[in-house]
Amino acid sequence: MKKTEWLWDLLFPRRCPVCDGVLRFGREDICPECFGKVRFIREPVCMKCGKELTEEEEYCRDCAGKRHAYIQGAAVFEYTSVAASIYRFKYGGRQEYARFFGRCMAAELEGRMRRWQVQALVPVPVHPSRKRKRGYNQAELLAGVISSRTGIPVRKDIIVRQKKTAPQKELNEKQRQNNLKKAFKILKNDVKLDTIVIIDDIYTTGSTIDAMATMLHIAGVGRVYYAALAIGNGL
Repeated sequence: MKKTEWLWDLLFPRRCPVCDGVLRFGREDICPECFGKVRFIREPVCMKCGKELTEEEEYCRDCAGKRHAYIQGAAVFEYTSVAASIYRFKYGGRQEYARFFGRCMAAELEGRMRRWQVQALVPVPVHPSRKRKRGYNQAELLAGVISSRTGIPVRKDIIVRQKKTAPQKELNEKQRQNNLKKAFKILKNDVKLDTIVIIDDIYTTGSTIDAMATMLHIAGVGRVYYAALAIGNGL
């Protein structure tokens, strides 16, 4: 542990991302007894979005009837097992959860990203007003940890969110698509990257990823993938 991290942990003890209890000084980023309470995504999964399947099929019901703008994606956790944790991470100021979540994403998905030949990680941007209110963008924190462990650079200078959209979880599929119209803006006319992966905390129907991927394709990015912290069957 670096000296600055040691001092920071001493002054502001980290909390377990599952039980939210204070972690023992200098120890891991999750209580050992809590690790078994989170559920990792396991095969079989949808060949497009990475959602768990109950039967040996190629695609989930959503992806079988819908064309996505991204090539493929994957998530690490089954949503319901980490839902309360993600809520605290996103809205409760628990930035330290990014250490555990990002480490898990890197460990589970680095091999896949290498096969995809990813050149950059692009976190889903939040509107500036929301970032000021929260103090951070959780997708950026995750991307930062993944980058530190994989060496794949983070690019936050390509795309921004210019429209303050309503929370996606409150909308149906059609409303989600309308909500995201003109939500993102490309900052560079010619993005000189062939392959990127979008980083997000939760994958629901893929509307956000599709909206971003469409804009990135227009800007010149040839291949767009996504990686999310969590995904669920009922989302």
